[in-house]
Amino acid sequence: MTDGRLIWTIAATQVVSWGTLFIPFALVLAPMEAEMGWSRSAIAGAFTLGLLVSGLAAVPAGRWVDRYGGRGPIAWGGLAGAVLLACWAGVGSLTGLYAVWLALGVVHAMALWGPAMAVMMAAAREPVRSITALTFITGFTGTVFVPLVSALVEGLGWRQALLVLALLQALPVPLAIWGLPKAARGRAAAPAMRLGPVLRRPAFWGLATCLAAHAFIGVGLGAHLVLLLRERGIAEGWVITLLALHGPFQVAARAVLFMLGARVGVLAVGVFAAALLPIGLTWLWLAGDSPWWLLGFVLCWAMADGLMTIVRATAPVELMGREGYGAITGALSAITVLPRALAPSALALVWQWGGGYAPVPGLLAVVGLVAVAGFVVAIRGERTEAGPA
Repeated sequence: MTDGRLIWTIAATQVVSWGTLFIPFALVLAPMEAEMGWSRSAIAGAFTLGLLVSGLAAVPAGRWVDRYGGRGPIAWGGLAGAVLLACWAGVGSLTGLYAVWLALGVVHAMALWGPAMAVMMAAAREPVRSITALTFITGFTGTVFVPLVSALVEGLGWRQALLVLALLQALPVPLAIWGLPKAARGRAAAPAMRLGPVLRRPAFWGLATCLAAHAFIGVGLGAHLVLLLRERGIAEGWVITLLALHGPFQVAARAVLFMLGARVGVLAVGVFAAALLPIGLTWLWLAGDSPWWLLGFVLCWAMADGLMTIVRATAPVELMGREGYGAITGALSAITVLPRALAPSALALVWQWGGGYAPVPGLLAVVGLVAVAGFVVAIRGERTEAGPA
């Protein structure tokens, strides 16, 4: 299979799956609240449950991919996702909603990023370049699906919108079955990798710290940035513009990395991306209410996001090798779930205690420094374990 075919096949499964299984929740939350009369926090708890379950399921899903390949989880997990979207459209109780999202958490672990990256690492001739190209395509997921889902919800109502999304989610399933590589026939499944020795390596925990800090920052900003900018008195048009520029800046950073190719190492990119986080957040802290100055913050944040997605997929190989890639990345995903789940409420508490959002950028900048320190520890740990040349 050529890298081009592999990239486009996985891109189709990931763009549609992220667009139907992840993006819609925030856009149907308010209509669900209005129709069902449930509290917003109670509804949001279902999404949090899904995130936590996806983290717990990431390690066994990764082990399966290591032993049998990722074709089955991506295809059949995607089909299960389509069925669960239809079930979500028909829920009539909070218990039913929580049951759907408990199952969707398992689907996320099967059909989304981790297994897809494991397939890329195993099957692509140039994995880093192929993953960079893939993220260039998937970077437009929100650009396509946010307005699409919004239009469906507005035009059809949230239940009918979810049924349409269920149909869309079923489309990439045959593509995954026919387009992704099969496990070699007649070959015994690879033995399960023991994670214990990996979990004792400084390189693993350094990388895990970096990714957890980055996840906390990303989810926290996603939940609170609009309110922070409004609190500063920035015009609504500028607020929307600043948020909209995140996607293009992110994709542009990936495009530059793709053009540079092998001339830039993954670990060097990781250091650069991690360092951009505290720089950008300090910029946010100092920029005040000037939207022109805030463009610098958006550029740093978007570039860090765009590059860190690639680093998250490729750095485990550079630091710990290819063996057990699925299990290792599953463990890394599990560690980042709790910071992702806690970030919105943690920043809400900071807002409450601080009497506003003024302390938030400084706090997040400190978390960004933790991300830098974690990545440096990971590199030094890998070099120490490798020993002298």
